[in-house]
Amino acid sequence: MLVGAVAASPATALPAVAPAAAAEPADEAPELITNGDFSQGTASWWWTDNSPAAVVDGRLCADVPAGTANPWDAIIGQNALALAAGEGYTLSYTATSTVPLTIRTNVQLGADPWTTELSAAQQVGESAERVSHTFTAAADHDAAQLVFQLGGSEKAFTFCLDDVSLRGGTAPPPYEPDTGSPVRVNQVGYLTHGPKSGTYVTEATEPLPWTLNAADGTRRASGTTTPAGVDTTSRQNVHTFDFGTVTTAGQGYTVTVAGDKSEPFAIGDDLYASLRTDALAYFYHNRSGIEIDADLVGEEYARPAGHVNVSPNQGDNDVPCQPGVCDYRLDAAGGWYDAGDHGKYVVNGGISVAQLMSAFERTLTEENADAAPLADGELPLPEHGNATPDILDEARWEMDFLMRMQVPAGEPLAGMAHHKLHDKAWTGLPTRPDRDPQPRELHPPSTAATLNLAATAAQCARLFAPYDAAFASRCDKAARTAWNAAKAHPDILADPNDGTGGGAYSDTDVRDEFYWAAAELFITTGQDAYRQALLGSPLHGDTDALFPRGGMSWQSTAGLGALDLATVPNRLSADQLKAVRAAVTRAADGYAADSDKAAYGIPYAPSDGHYVWGSNGQVANNMVVLGTAHDLTGKAAYRDAVLRGLDYLLGRNPLNTSYVTGYGERDARNQHHRFWAHQLDPSLPNPAPGSLAGGPNDAIQDPLAQSKLKGCAPAMCYIDHIESWATNEVTINWNAPMAWIAGYADDLGGGETRTATCEVAYTSQRWDGGFTTQVVLKNTGTRALSPWQLTWSFADTQRVTDTWGATISQTGPAVVAKSLSWNASLPPGGTARFGFNGKSTGQVNDPRVFRLNGRPCGVTPVR
Repeated sequence: MLVGAVAASPATALPAVAPAAAAEPADEAPELITNGDFSQGTASWWWTDNSPAAVVDGRLCADVPAGTANPWDAIIGQNALALAAGEGYTLSYTATSTVPLTIRTNVQLGADPWTTELSAAQQVGESAERVSHTFTAAADHDAAQLVFQLGGSEKAFTFCLDDVSLRGGTAPPPYEPDTGSPVRVNQVGYLTHGPKSGTYVTEATEPLPWTLNAADGTRRASGTTTPAGVDTTSRQNVHTFDFGTVTTAGQGYTVTVAGDKSEPFAIGDDLYASLRTDALAYFYHNRSGIEIDADLVGEEYARPAGHVNVSPNQGDNDVPCQPGVCDYRLDAAGGWYDAGDHGKYVVNGGISVAQLMSAFERTLTEENADAAPLADGELPLPEHGNATPDILDEARWEMDFLMRMQVPAGEPLAGMAHHKLHDKAWTGLPTRPDRDPQPRELHPPSTAATLNLAATAAQCARLFAPYDAAFASRCDKAARTAWNAAKAHPDILADPNDGTGGGAYSDTDVRDEFYWAAAELFITTGQDAYRQALLGSPLHGDTDALFPRGGMSWQSTAGLGALDLATVPNRLSADQLKAVRAAVTRAADGYAADSDKAAYGIPYAPSDGHYVWGSNGQVANNMVVLGTAHDLTGKAAYRDAVLRGLDYLLGRNPLNTSYVTGYGERDARNQHHRFWAHQLDPSLPNPAPGSLAGGPNDAIQDPLAQSKLKGCAPAMCYIDHIESWATNEVTINWNAPMAWIAGYADDLGGGETRTATCEVAYTSQRWDGGFTTQVVLKNTGTRALSPWQLTWSFADTQRVTDTWGATISQTGPAVVAKSLSWNASLPPGGTARFGFNGKSTGQVNDPRVFRLNGRPCGVTPVR
C-alpha cells in the first residue's frame, strides 16, 4: 500500500526577464502567471534540455523525444509563484499534442521535497480544449512552480501550450460523491439460503414501504423498513430492510423503497465462483519476472516480463543493497509486485502468501470446502499439468522470492531476511513494469521480515511435501534458519523513515510475528521447543492481542498462527486446542456483534472509530476469522456476518459502490496502479476483475483525497480515482483475504450447512519407519450405497503401501478407497471396515476431510 507521489526533476531554467504585468481588472484576483499568452515570446518559461521549446503561431511548443520513462523526464514550467495558505486558486490552460498522451500538471514547491499543492492528470490530443483545475494551498509559498510534465511516451511528439492562467480568490466547488440510488444492496447478489438485507438512506424517521421485484417487475416480497437513526460511520440517516425469506433464484431483482429503486442483483447458489477465480488471478497479473500471457488473461492485460534485466529495467536477478547496508548482491527475481508500485516487500508478501496457502489448506480440514476450483488446470496460470494445485503454484512464485531475500550463510546477520526490495526513487504513473528504469535496491534485514519468512516457509514445507519434496525441504530449512536468526536478533526493526521509492512498512512490535512463526513451525514439526515458544508468548490466549478489533494486518499477524492452530492437525493437547479455538470464537463473537449492530452490516468497528488505510482489507480479514469460526462450530451467526461483510464490499455501503472491479453495476474501476491505468492512458486497461480497492480511509494522506474529501465521515472517505493512493490502491494483502472469503462463500452451497450422510472413524498407529491405519465407514443416510468410494487427501508425506478391505490407490496426496465385491453394498446404518499400512518421512496426521461418493462425511472422534 504505497504512495504514488512523484517529484519533478531539476530542470534547465532559461534566463529571461519578464515584462511588467498588465493591470488586472478590478473584479479579478491578480494573475500569477507571467506571459501566459506567450505574446512576449518564451519570457519567464523554462523547459528541460531534451525538449526544446519555441513560440509557434502564438503558442509555446516543445518537441519531446521518444522513449522517456517518467513524467518528469520532459517538462515545461514557470517558477517564482507566490501562494497563500488557505487561498483557493484556479489554473487554466489550452494544450494540444500530436500524439495522444496523459500529461501531469503540478503546482509544487520548486525544490526538494517538491511539496505538491496541485497534482492533476489530463489527457491531451490534437484537438485544443480548455482545461481548468481548482485547488486550495495548504501552506504559504514564495517560490512555488508550475510544471507540465510531458514524459513517459514511447513516441516522439510536439506539445503546444497557450493561454495559461493561475488566479487566486477561487472557492473550489464542494466535492459531492455520486452515490446513485439511496437503496443500498449487494450488487452481485445474495445466496439462496443466506441472509438478505439492505440499507436505505433517507431523512424520514418513520418506517417506509419496500418491495422486492423480479426482473419482469413481478412483486416477490414487501414490507416496511426499520429506522436505524444516524449511522456514525457515514453521518447518514438510514433505515434497514430484510427479505431473507425469499429463496427463489433469479437475476435482475431490485428493491424499491418509497419510489427509489436499487441496483439489480441476483439470488442464487452459484454467485461467487468467478470471484474466487478472479481474486486469485490478481496474483498472476502482478507477478514480477515473468511475461503475463495473453492466452491466460487476454490481450488487454498481457505485458512483457518486468525487472528481468532487459533495458530499461536493471533487473532483480542481481540486486545490490542500499549503500552501507551490505557488500553482497542477491538474485531476488520473481515474487509479486506489492501494490500500485513495483516494490516487493517481505512483510506484505508474508501475510498474503500465507492466506493463499491457508485457502488451500482449508480444503484439507473443512468438509464443506471444495478443492476442485484450486486444482491443477483450474486457474489462469502457466504451470498447468504439473500435478500440483494451481493455488500452490501461485504461492510458490512468492515463496521462492521470499526465500531469495534471506541473508546468505557467512554474512553478518546470516539467516535474517531483507525487509524489502524496490526502486531507488519513485516512478511515475503510469509505468509498465518492464519500462521501469530505476535502479533496484535491497533494504536492511528486519526481525519482522525474518519471522514472516519463518512462518510462511514452515507452512510451505508441510503443504508442498506431497507434491515437491525438494522444494518442501528447502522451505523447511529456510524456516528453521530464519527462526534461529530472529531469536538471535529479536529487535532489528525497519526504519520508519525509509520511504523513498517504496513504503517503509515499519513495525515496532514483533511479538505477533514470533507467535505466528512458532505456531507454523510447531504445526509442521511437532517439536516441543516451538510449543513452548507458543505457550510462553504473552499473546497466547489473549483474544484482543491475537485478533485486534480493527482486524489482522501485516503489522498484526498473530491471528494467522491462531487460526491455523485451531484448524490444522497438530500436537497441542486437547485442553490447549480448546483454548485456541475459544480465542477464535470469542473474536468472531465480537465481529458478529459489530455486524449485527451496523446499519450497513459491516463486521468492522475499530475502537477509535477511524477507518484506516486499507479498511476493506481489514474488513476481509475479520471475515476470515468469522468464516473460520463457522467452519469450527457450524453457527449460522458467524456465516451471516461473513455474508453481510460481502454485502458491504459489493455495494451495500454508504457510497453505493462495489469495491471490487468487475462486480456490480457501480464498481471501482480506477484503482491506483502503474499498469492498470486506463484513467491516465486510454491504451492501458482498468484493473482486472476481482481487484479489491483499499477503501475508506479518514486519514486521506494523498493530495487528491485531501482536496476532495476534507472533513469526510470515516466510511465516506473514498474516491475512485487513480491519484488517490490512500483510498484507492490495490494490494496483494487485501486481495488475499478477498480470495479466501470468495472461496468460503462459493463453498457454502447456497448458505445451508450440508448434513453429512456418512461418518468415518480413522485411527493411525505409528511404528518404526511407518504406520498402520484402520478405517470404519458408516452410512448414516437413508438409502443404500452400492458400490461406494471414499476419498481423502494427506496433508503430509504419508504413502499407502499394503491394503485390506478395499482397493486403495494414491496419486500425490490424494487417496481413493473403493469397495470390494463382498462389501460393495452399504445399507443405511451399515458399516464397512478396511485398513492399510504406509510410510512417512514426517508426521502422521489424520485427515479431516472425507467424501463418500463425492459427499462430505462427518468424522467420529477416536478416543
